Amino acid sequence: MAVAELFMGAFITVLFEKLASGDLIRLARSAGIYSELNKWRNTLIQIQAVLADAGQKHIRDKSVQLWLNKLQHLAYEIDDVLDDLATKAIRSQLSKESSATTSKRTSREGDKESLLGKLLDNESSSSKNVNVVSIVGLGGIGKTTLAQLLCNDKKVKDNFELMAWVCISDDFDIFNISKGILQAVAGGNQDFANLNLLQVALAENLSRKRFLLVLDDVWNENYHEWELLQRPFNVGAPGSKILVTTRKTMVASMMDSIQTYPLQLLSNEDALSLFAQHASGKQNFDVNGILKSHGDDIVKKCGRLPLALRILGRLFRDKSNDDEWEALLNSEIWHLDNGSEILPALKLSYYDLSPHLKQLFAYCCLFPKDYMFEKDELILLWMAEGLLYRPNVKKSMESFGWDCFKELVSSSFLCCMIRWMLTIRLKLWRNPTTFHLSVKNMKCTKYEVYKKFRALERARCMRTFLAMPGTRLNAWQKSHLSHNVLIELLPQMEFLRVLSLANYSIKEVPDSIGSLKHLRYLNFSNTYIKCLPEQVGELFNLQSLLLSGCCKLCTLPNSIVKLINLRHLDISDTPKLNKLLLQISGLTGLQTLPKVIIGGANEFKISDLKGLKHLQGQLSIEGLHKVEDALHAKEANLQQKKSIFDLQMKWSMDFDGSRNGITEYEVLEALRPFVKLKSLKIVYYGGTKFPSWVGDPLFFCLTELTLRDCRSCTCLPTLGHLPSLQKFFVEGIYGLKSLGLEFLGPSSCHGVAFRSLKVLEFKDMKGWEEWSTIGCEKSRVFPRLRKISIEKCPKLDVVAMELIPSLRFYM
Repeated sequence: MAVAELFMGAFITVLFEKLASGDLIRLARSAGIYSELNKWRNTLIQIQAVLADAGQKHIRDKSVQLWLNKLQHLAYEIDDVLDDLATKAIRSQLSKESSATTSKRTSREGDKESLLGKLLDNESSSSKNVNVVSIVGLGGIGKTTLAQLLCNDKKVKDNFELMAWVCISDDFDIFNISKGILQAVAGGNQDFANLNLLQVALAENLSRKRFLLVLDDVWNENYHEWELLQRPFNVGAPGSKILVTTRKTMVASMMDSIQTYPLQLLSNEDALSLFAQHASGKQNFDVNGILKSHGDDIVKKCGRLPLALRILGRLFRDKSNDDEWEALLNSEIWHLDNGSEILPALKLSYYDLSPHLKQLFAYCCLFPKDYMFEKDELILLWMAEGLLYRPNVKKSMESFGWDCFKELVSSSFLCCMIRWMLTIRLKLWRNPTTFHLSVKNMKCTKYEVYKKFRALERARCMRTFLAMPGTRLNAWQKSHLSHNVLIELLPQMEFLRVLSLANYSIKEVPDSIGSLKHLRYLNFSNTYIKCLPEQVGELFNLQSLLLSGCCKLCTLPNSIVKLINLRHLDISDTPKLNKLLLQISGLTGLQTLPKVIIGGANEFKISDLKGLKHLQGQLSIEGLHKVEDALHAKEANLQQKKSIFDLQMKWSMDFDGSRNGITEYEVLEALRPFVKLKSLKIVYYGGTKFPSWVGDPLFFCLTELTLRDCRSCTCLPTLGHLPSLQKFFVEGIYGLKSLGLEFLGPSSCHGVAFRSLKVLEFKDMKGWEEWSTIGCEKSRVFPRLRKISIEKCPKLDVVAMELIPSLRFYM
């Protein structure tokens, strides 16, 4: 069945749920169109029956596609009418008021042990500091899984200072790959004018450091391109490795691998064990007679490929009786021609998905091959398309979307690619037909780009518009989009649910944006806009407004307070946006608001955070020097914001006579967050000391702490008993002169201090003279510390510390 048909089948299920909604029925009765609802319901029943029949026919016959188009358009038209009803209700209401795990892996432990020796060998076997190890094998045989096993091994993690993972696939773009490596090892998202400058920066980050770089799914056999890519690598410390996964032996040879490891199919015994583990949770089928009797046949059908065995095992595990197992084993899909390049096991697993999961996966399939999703981005798009609408589900759409996401990952339809990244990114397994607009050639004239967009004039019923810039573009090298294109096209796209023009050279947004009454998702991230028109306030259905990285954005429209359905307002990385409307606090449904700016009269106050009860994820509170009373800070009630995991508190960088250190201490004391916080940054704080909650061991989830430019502080907080703290960064604390046992904790000699700390960095500590941990047993202080960095501390001349056995890097 084609993606469109699968999508429509599940889409109609959602329409039935909308038609059954009590709110909609009340609206229809008040509008006098209740009888029409019944007609639409009957029409949808007929369409659903036709699609079900077409789904069976399509296995062997594609001629039904044209026949289905009109039915699909009719279903969309019904949805548009229902949406109109809901929008009118919102408008009417406003008028009255104003006047949302790693699976077990087996069977590859032997392969892992065979490769560990080569990865951990720190003696270079050639004139180069960096050696290549290649894993070669069929698609789906487990190359990526084996690479992940190696990367997650403790000995590997301890051996390499830096680790990076980049998915290559068949697009061997040297600039893009190099940039991905730099982002993995250095963090951030820097921009470079050319490849040379990019590789210079990469070499600086790799210099004299032992690193492991994984290049997953390499296809390119061009030696010149490989030579160009690997130029920065040889500055690494001896023992650095590049781990390559590829289907081609020729690739491994071209990359001069010191070992090419041909990954074999699982043995029959291992294949049975893997299938049993996923089908029954056991290592064999001793407790399941029917699967035991068919075990060899199942392994044969799956070709002993781990991917197929894992997916099929997961499918069998969800079946509760013998009849269902027999039906799967005897399905005609095993006997069909597999020219579509999808294993029958994957087809079976797909057909077994619930309608809404089929719909969500079909939506993902519309994106280009190897498109990398942010998990949160994907859920917001699902939500905007109405794919997460479940009136009888009590949890939020975002939570429901997260559950669906996890289920698709566990079913192996989506795969998590980079496990150690903070945000989960995804890769699609396959590349279906896609429809998207991409402007890759920077030499295109403005007129040529204009013509590409003009082709959309006929798509008046379009619901999703995601303009994708070329993969090699930087922030300074954005794809061009004429203002005239927006002026002409937007009024014609009245049925849009999703509009994204992120990373385009947009400077203005036309007033006609307000005519897109169905819009749920609006993304202008990383554009040059300075403001949004007041007509944005007419987008009553808008759920997500994304303005991240808009470096010139300086104000938000007053009308934004009318967006009562807004759940996500991303204004992160907007340095010129220095005030926030007081009325923002009235958008009580907000879940994402990564930055709030405390202001003066008629602007956002610290106490206004109290009403934003659903905030989650990241939160930066800026302008705290404007808070004059700690009681107002206490009203923010941060302790009850249990879904904030990354918190930044920021005062003014001007340390002048207007600062009151006592008040700032009291404000920080009152802003104690919820104990499950994971990351905390305190910046430009003007007090002389930190409140006791900074370092309280009750913050058992805190893994990263940054204290930056707190210039008046004369001491550091007691942090030694934070059980999960892994990274501690200190910069610009000029008043600190001595650091001793008080930093470790009052009972540090009777317990382990900094039991989880791995990275400790001090920078620009102009008054620091002495650091001593003498008095504690060496095994009880920094047992896991791997890196200490001390920079720009000119007066530090006394360091009295016991040997730290785990320490590997000192700067």
